[in-house]
Amino acid sequence: MTFPVLEGKVAIVTGAAMGMGEATARLFADAKAKVVIADFNEEKGNEVAQSIKANGGEAAFVKVDVSNSEQVKAMVKFAVDTYGKLDVAVNNAALTPDDKPAAEFDEDYWDRLMSVDLKGAALCMKYELQQMKEQGHGGSIINISSVSGFRPQPNNIAYVAAKHGVVGMTKVAALENGPENIRVNSVAPGAIDTPMLRGALEQFGYTEEEYAPQLSLLNRFGQAEEIAQATLWLASDASSYVTGTTIHADAGYTSR
Repeated sequence: MTFPVLEGKVAIVTGAAMGMGEATARLFADAKAKVVIADFNEEKGNEVAQSIKANGGEAAFVKVDVSNSEQVKAMVKFAVDTYGKLDVAVNNAALTPDDKPAAEFDEDYWDRLMSVDLKGAALCMKYELQQMKEQGHGGSIINISSVSGFRPQPNNIAYVAAKHGVVGMTKVAALENGPENIRVNSVAPGAIDTPMLRGALEQFGYTEEEYAPQLSLLNRFGQAEEIAQATLWLASDASSYVTGTTIHADAGYTSR
């Protein structure tokens, strides 16, 4: 059951064409937000926006490469031009983790992953913060990190570094913008059943039955909708005294 906790609010969700981003966009629409579906995948992004509208929600798609400053700036402008303001932003866009040990990492993929997962999140915050500060009535920004931002994983040095960075810059932005009632938090998902995770299982030759107990005290993968629920709470006024922190939605993985 979803309550209209975002009624009257405008939200951007990046990486919203599939996986956790799509689940978050759909949940936000159910909670009565006007949602900007931001993604590089134009076909799938438009499908999500059209599906939300067909179910009675409000959504609009904008194509964006979050590593491109001008496109990110245009994304925020699109939200304001379309719906009049910006109240909530979920910076979720990310690339698939790298797959080589530190002694052999691919420099080209390092650069691309950092440009999306770290610089992209920073650019999104930059322009989202500017808009929220100009409006003068606060806002909530949620950056999607990972358990890899707290516990190192083998063979993905770039992804681990980027997600540690997301946690750090979340705290900096919270520190700087709290006096203006702009809250900045992060969510650190564990093993969530998304196309990205399924691709990684195939890449490394694991099955869910073999791998889930290593990553979850509940012995299962999480669902994208479960991450969306954590993000929804941070987006809503129910978390109005929460900033600069991370919700670990990881079935206890980082508690071990």
